[in-house]
Amino acid sequence: MRDWAVDITAFLCAVGVGLLALGTVEADPTTPDAAVFVDALAGGAACCALWVRRRWPVALAVALTVIGIVEPVAAGSLLIALFSLAVHRPFKPVALVAAGALAVAPLQPWLRPDPGVSLIASTIIGVLLILLVISWGMVVRSGRQLVLTLRERARRAEAEAGLRAEQAQRLAREAIAREMHDVLAHRLTLLSVHAGALEFRPDAPPAEVARAAGVIRDSAHEALQDLREIIGVLRAPGEGDESDRPQPTLLSLEALVAESRHAGMKVTLGNRVADPAAAPAALGRTVYRIAQECLTNARKHAPGSEVTLILAGGPGDGLTIEALNPAPVEPFERVPGSGQGLIGLTERATLAGGHLGHGPEPGGGFGVRAWLPWAA
Repeated sequence: MRDWAVDITAFLCAVGVGLLALGTVEADPTTPDAAVFVDALAGGAACCALWVRRRWPVALAVALTVIGIVEPVAAGSLLIALFSLAVHRPFKPVALVAAGALAVAPLQPWLRPDPGVSLIASTIIGVLLILLVISWGMVVRSGRQLVLTLRERARRAEAEAGLRAEQAQRLAREAIAREMHDVLAHRLTLLSVHAGALEFRPDAPPAEVARAAGVIRDSAHEALQDLREIIGVLRAPGEGDESDRPQPTLLSLEALVAESRHAGMKVTLGNRVADPAAAPAALGRTVYRIAQECLTNARKHAPGSEVTLILAGGPGDGLTIEALNPAPVEPFERVPGSGQGLIGLTERATLAGGHLGHGPEPGGGFGVRAWLPWAA
């Protein structure tokens, strides 16, 4: 609808200018009637040709430039065609056609002069009108391109914002998944090991059965507490009470080792940190998670082997943690694992500014070594 309105307006403007020029031609008594008739036909054809200016702007502008040399009634159509050319085409074709129109501008007033206007004045007016419509069309084209550029930038910014939101959600889900693995794997492995012991040793002494059942009960309770804490992180503010359970620190390692010993593991802890209480909370939590995952893996893949945990370091030097265990000497039923624990530990250490390595030991067994920064 907008294009039709613009086309009709351009056609009427060209007709108006053509009628004014035709009136000037008729007012000249030296002009024969046949020339007036031909001018009227040429002017009408030039006005009608404007309906194809969007499809062939260059060809139309060139044709009207040539016709305008001998037909003053086509001047209005020529100006509109030059304006449309400047709007719809880049600078190079516009400059070439405009240069041609400016070059032939003196020819029309020279071939068919207006008795009331001098040749110089007619030439100056024609040149100024051509420059005006060309400049106006280029301004309109620049404005349209600016609007399109701004729209494209807005669309791209919206798409990038959506991608950033998706990436943030994905990272948040990955962080929650790693946290769930680190927190729950330790508890659930205890449940699996002791439930398996009760299954394969139904004739165990009552005291041992009671101890295993107690470990299963405590581990299940701790797993539920950990799960409740993680789900609390997923709740929006105001949906429930925030968990007030304290986070593990470097001082919590003693309790973790005692829990593993109570479950039947052989764990040796060598803590050479002078003041564990002075360790930053984030550092202590990371060390605790690394030790927890190492004990869980040892319980899964090397049951019955002694695990050695060694901590050393202090402020300014960083903190080193080593977890070593020999290869199992007796066949055992493997507990299935996801294989993501050590990857998560490596990422944890990297995010904390340190590094972590793991792999088989030269004499057999498996070792995990990590270094974490500790600011002075």
